[in-house]
Amino acid sequence: MFESIELIIILAVFAVAILYSSVGHGGASGYLAVMALLAVAPDVTRPAALVLNLFVASIAFIQFYRAGHFDWKVFLPFAAASIPAAFVGGMIQLPTHVYKMILGAVLMLAAIRLAMDLKAKCQPRAPQVWLALIIGAILGLVSGLVGVGGGIFLTPILLLMNWTETKRAAGVSALFILVNSVAGLLGNYAQVTQLPPTVWFWIGAAVIGGIIGSTLGSFRFNSLTLRRVLAIGLLLAGAKLIFT
Repeated sequence: MFESIELIIILAVFAVAILYSSVGHGGASGYLAVMALLAVAPDVTRPAALVLNLFVASIAFIQFYRAGHFDWKVFLPFAAASIPAAFVGGMIQLPTHVYKMILGAVLMLAAIRLAMDLKAKCQPRAPQVWLALIIGAILGLVSGLVGVGGGIFLTPILLLMNWTETKRAAGVSALFILVNSVAGLLGNYAQVTQLPPTVWFWIGAAVIGGIIGSTLGSFRFNSLTLRRVLAIGLLLAGAKLIFT
């Protein structure tokens, strides 16, 4: 039998996976918020979130790609710089109090992103390669350092800079999350081996939620209201990490 906290984590991972995958995200910031609120050890939270990201982002990418929502020209310059940076970030072991502060700030920024209803306003134009490389490197480093895939920050950048349209931004972000999660896990492999056996049940919940959310999101689902509710949870988790 599962303990009550394990059931809560499994159900929360399922719900987070649905909402995040509906906009092409892996859900790491949501999983990190859940684990922060339930006081899961920091040495488990980062690798666990990245592992869950692998599965959900893979599913989201496949669904958005099959629906025609992807652009290699937009993806490649960001990923070229983010992958090595995510690997380096994964190798860095921060003191617990510093990690909690940085993670708290990331969760609060992610909450703002979830609450926004961003759409491309006019005909997209390709990003400048040098700028994409700089942005990719920064997002990759943060991804490996904290345990997120970076897509939750890449999507608003793509849309605010008018570098692609909304659905394609989701598809690009999904693959961006996937490659950064792989790189971050490779850099942080020692902690991956310490994950609890129950992580397989978390993965199962994430996979099912990812299939549901990405299928809905790649075609017709508007999850803005639900995402705003989730944003409140991220704000609370971020505040808990920073102030307690």
